[in-house]
Amino acid sequence: MALILRESSRTFSEYLLLPNLTTRTCSPNNVDLRTPISRFKKGAEPAITLNIPFSSAIMQSVSDHNLAISLARCGGISFIYQSQSIENQVKMVSKVKNFKAGFVRSDSNLKPDNTLKDVRILTGKTEHTTIAITEDGTARGKLSGILTSRDFRLDNCDWDTSVSKVMTLFKDLIYARDNITLQEANELIWKHKLNSLPILDKNDNLLYLVFRKDFNEHMQNPNELIDAEKRLIVGAGINTRDFKDRVPALVEAGADIICIDSSDGFSEWQKDTINFIKKNYRDNLLVGAGNVVDKEGFDYLAKAGADFIKIGIGGGSICITREQKGLGRGQASSVIDVANARNEHYKKTGEYIPICSDGGIVHDYHIVLALAMGADFVMMGRYFARFDESPSKRLRIQGSYVKEYWGEGSERALNISRYSFGSEDRLSFEEGVDVYIPYAGKLKDNLSLTLSKMKSTMCNCGALSIKELQEKARITPVSYTTIREGAAHDVTLKEKDITPVS
Repeated sequence: MALILRESSRTFSEYLLLPNLTTRTCSPNNVDLRTPISRFKKGAEPAITLNIPFSSAIMQSVSDHNLAISLARCGGISFIYQSQSIENQVKMVSKVKNFKAGFVRSDSNLKPDNTLKDVRILTGKTEHTTIAITEDGTARGKLSGILTSRDFRLDNCDWDTSVSKVMTLFKDLIYARDNITLQEANELIWKHKLNSLPILDKNDNLLYLVFRKDFNEHMQNPNELIDAEKRLIVGAGINTRDFKDRVPALVEAGADIICIDSSDGFSEWQKDTINFIKKNYRDNLLVGAGNVVDKEGFDYLAKAGADFIKIGIGGGSICITREQKGLGRGQASSVIDVANARNEHYKKTGEYIPICSDGGIVHDYHIVLALAMGADFVMMGRYFARFDESPSKRLRIQGSYVKEYWGEGSERALNISRYSFGSEDRLSFEEGVDVYIPYAGKLKDNLSLTLSKMKSTMCNCGALSIKELQEKARITPVSYTTIREGAAHDVTLKEKDITPVS
């Protein structure tokens, strides 16, 4: 007969944290939320460390380049969705890698004999107002000059005028060589009151541009998740079908880490995909796998070589896998079981494999619970889909603003690579729904509030880091009435817009 687990499957809502001693050092300003996202050996450092334990879900209605840029600037990571053409996904990854980098590779370039009409066409495509003029019109050509919007008037110019007549000539430019540091480059920018500084090799070929605005924006976003070249870090989802074509294209575009996108990762298809990546890229390309809900699934993917493993089946707000297939497990039980398997693997091998809790987050405190139970970071869909930066439409319905949100298992997403077995070209049945969720505004504003709550809760637990939280946290199961007791009850809430009568 089937193996039957006697213990109930539990969700985050069935637990609360108990307070520990809050010492004088337990201030939110002292809390460190950095966490690993890739496998590493004992005593070594992970290849990538998140500055906050947040990743956005691999979903059409969540993770495009705009959200990836905003989340990386706050210290987290997005995995750009794979249920689109390889070409489109590569474009999104490229936009993130080129958006901001202390040292930026120019993507707006013309030749001296181009005309202002060409400038108008180019800026219409890129929306960039600084154009590098090189002898061959490429991003790596010999620099001839720089053209900006200050060099000509849109409302009063001859569109047939050649760029060479209006640009700032090379001899009049202030530039630097490629051995300069970012700090030195910014000092030159401020000293000479520049908006951009070209970085050249010894033959005067253009390598990078450093922008004043990037310095200002970095000061406002000190937690940015950046690579060795000061470019934003971005992940990308892949599937187990076209990975032999998709992975090389994503690597070429600059993806820092990839993740196999599947509702059930305990499969030979995931093992085959990981084997292909490790055979062709070894440790030069990081790959996450999942989703799993128990020790058996974790052990299988760990042995296959996954650099991090995602946890969760059926716990997403738009996921109906449990209703349709009776498959899954409460998210809290899943995290606890997989975390124990991860710790056992670490003791046995000296190799730490980060785990990601994907789904089941309803309240902000659930994130702290997931981390306390052993997760290294969380992946969320609904949370991020509410913001301006997500790719879905904002609508006004019955006087309130909402955002569209749909599951990858819905007919709208038509994610065949994730929800069918090999030969089907359509979904036999849906495992996700298409819904509206309340619009919440800007990502940074909402994320700041969530992080404040998390840090405050961790201080109450006597913890100043995620590792310390996992070691010190005390967690208790609760009843439904306990949860009800913890909210406002047996009272009439005041309407905030009521004006008192004098």
